[in-house]
Amino acid sequence: MNDPALSYQEPLAGARPERRHLVVGTGAIAHAHAAAVAAHPRRAAVVSAVDIDARRAEDFAAGHGIPHWSTDLAQALQGRPDLAHICTPPGSHVPLALQCVEAGVPVLLEKPPALSLAELDELLEASERTGVDVSVVFQHRFGAAGLEVRQLLAEGSLGRPLVAVCDTMWYRPPEYFAVPWRGKWEVEGGGPTMGHGIHQFDLLLALLGGWTEVSAMAGRLARDTATEDVSTALVRFDNGALATIVNSLLSPRETSHLRIDTELATVEVEHLYGYSKDDWTITPVPGRESVSDSLVSVTADGQSGHADQVGAVLDAMDAGEPLPVPLREARDTMELVAAVYASAFTGRAVRKGEIVPGHPFYSRMDGTGAPWAESHSLEGASL
Repeated sequence: MNDPALSYQEPLAGARPERRHLVVGTGAIAHAHAAAVAAHPRRAAVVSAVDIDARRAEDFAAGHGIPHWSTDLAQALQGRPDLAHICTPPGSHVPLALQCVEAGVPVLLEKPPALSLAELDELLEASERTGVDVSVVFQHRFGAAGLEVRQLLAEGSLGRPLVAVCDTMWYRPPEYFAVPWRGKWEVEGGGPTMGHGIHQFDLLLALLGGWTEVSAMAGRLARDTATEDVSTALVRFDNGALATIVNSLLSPRETSHLRIDTELATVEVEHLYGYSKDDWTITPVPGRESVSDSLVSVTADGQSGHADQVGAVLDAMDAGEPLPVPLREARDTMELVAAVYASAFTGRAVRKGEIVPGHPFYSRMDGTGAPWAESHSLEGASL
């Protein structure tokens, strides 16, 4: 086994330090994290990787030029990395993040951050008690065009938001779910609502602000999973705007589409796994044609992705500021997930703040149980 102990040298006075990153879990998404760090040369480098599979850890380290690899997270944490990227399946996110936080190492945590609000609150308590930051990966918040639209909406340049559509229409064939941890509540926490559409409707929340009420439906229509494969929701926001959200893994023409109609314009972005400036359009109401030029100052042409968020994390670290997308912000998105399931499975609207300790959907996203849980047949398995 490669020695995971990391050498450490204090940076020269006045120099910006190269941040030393640890990747925990070396499966598919870990490659995106390694590439995101590599996009910031001389600012950060992945110096160690950890996985329970020694061969996979070794191959990952070799593929990305990482000097150390290990199967022992506790030993790797002794090297005092500046940031740990948690890239494992969702069921292990909180236990591993807790281990890092208790060791004093800040965390960049893949989505979904936890399997339930109860788990997330456990990690939140540890983070606030120790003063060690945990940031959640919601990379669509950090694309240059998305940041500009967020500013335009916040300052009122586009008028008051009125109605929105947020669709994550993806396709995953039956064999996708052959991976043992997919499609299971106790390991993945949910279906497309929890693990796929969450990126797009997190962007919706970042643009429109707080939500107040959800009415939802969900179904297991075509995939042999314990979780849903489709969900739909109607959401009311604090500012009065209404939005529909659709999360699907059954849609052959894949798209991620977000549309917000305001008093002065329609703002849209359509992409798949990451957007660029060219994916956004602004259609003004008659007489306000100048609004259509609102994104002209955006010069970045890369896709929204992990590199954008890692850059924001490095900026915060250099400035001594809290990491972006802290757990308290991510909790609002996770609470919306829980509310979608609670509404879909109970058949009634759920208000923000309703799901608290003791509520059946606080400790498990399937709460009182999916309505199809007792049936092995997919026919009619929806609510």
